[in-house]
Amino acid sequence: MKTWVVLLRGINVGGKHIVPMKELREALEADGFAAVRTYIQSGNLVFDFPGPPETRIGELIEKNFGFSPWVLALSPEELRQAAAANPFRDDAGKTVHFFFLDREPETVNRDLAEELRAHSEQWALTGRVAYLRAPDGIGRSKLASKMDRVFPGTQITARNRNTVEKLLGMLPEETGPGGEPS
Repeated sequence: MKTWVVLLRGINVGGKHIVPMKELREALEADGFAAVRTYIQSGNLVFDFPGPPETRIGELIEKNFGFSPWVLALSPEELRQAAAANPFRDDAGKTVHFFFLDREPETVNRDLAEELRAHSEQWALTGRVAYLRAPDGIGRSKLASKMDRVFPGTQITARNRNTVEKLLGMLPEETGPGGEPS
């Protein structure tokens, strides 16, 4: 069994695509997922499963809740690397957001990013993670709301630094290659 961190995009937002976490945990456990833990209602999961879980989770949510969200699975090491690469580690957890991309972007529309970026905001890209420091609030950020246009051709889901740190705390202390406990 390997440990996985899964981020679901667009669930329990604005009264749409409702997925109660308790019911999701029960569905996953009934389907062979082990040690399933969730964090808040926005689709953050940590569990053990033998192989890549994206397709299986999408199918389970479709079957149980009537829609199929975008599912991003990360190994513990990928999440740890994303946290370590955060260039805004000294900023408060709700002001820094991690935008996880499905792959490294082939193109980055830096002109659009600069046009949308508020004076107080800063952003950076490292591999498959874009970081946004938005001290005036993410809800006010034009850049945050259009991040998918900055990285065309990618799928994106975002989490604030507090959520990333909570997920890190839900992981086993050390994992070996492939997310297996060492």
